[in-house]
Amino acid sequence: MDTKGTEIYKGNTPATVVLKSGDGFFKRAAYQVKFTKAGYDEKIVPITFKVDGWYWGNLLLGGVVGMLIVDPATGAMYKLENEFINETLLRSSASASQAGLNVYGIDDIPANWKAHLVPLK
Repeated sequence: MDTKGTEIYKGNTPATVVLKSGDGFFKRAAYQVKFTKAGYDEKIVPITFKVDGWYWGNLLLGGVVGMLIVDPATGAMYKLENEFINETLLRSSASASQAGLNVYGIDDIPANWKAHLVPLK
């Protein structure tokens, strides 16, 4: 999902998705990846971009047009902070089986249980 809430990709892992690094003139893009699986807690991981070191190479190579117009307009001045995402989902506490106590009336239990009943005093 991008900063505007638009879903960019929906699928299964592993996956490779091509993302734009820029989100307007001199504005870096930002995305969120949501991992879900039945029985596990949902996890949302941000994808962020940073200024590419080669962007400053425009100064040394005389590319003022590239530095002030082309790279900021195309997003070429940014690169991913992390190229890979590797996350582990945790089991949902809501889906974990919990021991409980069931109370039955004498008329509600199967006949084969009655031989194992213990009287309470």
